[in-house]
Amino acid sequence: MKVELETILPESKSPFRLLHNPKLNHLFYWHFHPELELVYIEGANAKRHVGDHISNYEESDLVLIGSNIPHLNFDHGVTTTYRKEVLHIKPSFKENVLNDYPELKQLDRLLELSKYGVAFYGETKKEVGALLKKLHTLQPFDFFMSVMNILKRLSQSKEFELLHKTPFVNRFKQKEQERIRKIYAFIDEHYQEKIALEEVSEICNLTKPAFCRYFKKATGNTFVSFLNQYRISQAKRLLLMGKNVSETAFECGFESLSYFNRSFKKITGENPSVFKKNYVTP
Repeated sequence: MKVELETILPESKSPFRLLHNPKLNHLFYWHFHPELELVYIEGANAKRHVGDHISNYEESDLVLIGSNIPHLNFDHGVTTTYRKEVLHIKPSFKENVLNDYPELKQLDRLLELSKYGVAFYGETKKEVGALLKKLHTLQPFDFFMSVMNILKRLSQSKEFELLHKTPFVNRFKQKEQERIRKIYAFIDEHYQEKIALEEVSEICNLTKPAFCRYFKKATGNTFVSFLNQYRISQAKRLLLMGKNVSETAFECGFESLSYFNRSFKKITGENPSVFKKNYVTP
């Protein structure tokens, strides 16, 4: 599955979008987006970093993240076998759906709570996690109804904790939010090609040195390091789909097989051929 770096595609009329089992454990992906995000992960012990909140979760986690709250991918650094489901909810869901139907007003409280970041536990986490794991098997109508049922279950739950004492306010001004989304979108669109720093810095109207400082501060990585990590995350996806190592290297924007092999091992700890052998069922 393609890793989505920005938003739900505008041509999609559905207010919901599912990312089924996206694997980003070798990528430090500190990001934000206008969509609300409901993430469920199981089979992992890792860090929960949402806005200013940092804590650890064990075995599984179910978190609702409000619009434009920065967060780290929940599988960062995970080395165990795990499963993850990520549901995005368009910000227009409230205006275009909830506000028009009084029967759905009970979901307003849930969307308000999302501004704090919400971690669910107990039977709620167990039941909603099971429902989320089934979403990718459903046809559009059943998918929509199941998501609505999930939101209803969450809105009625008392098994949750707020991750912030007050609604989280993204410190990035609107201009900065647009800038970093443009960078992510550019990487998403052009990672298969050679990308020069000049190209990306021009998008931001910054000089190369200024862009490098800005990107490191915003993401915690140099641009080259982030790009390589993103390319390797895409490479893993292709290898799991059955592509051979050479095809994968060049399809992910690496100009030489040797550099791809070195980068893959540096980021994942193993060679791409070994990774494919270990994870691809004959």
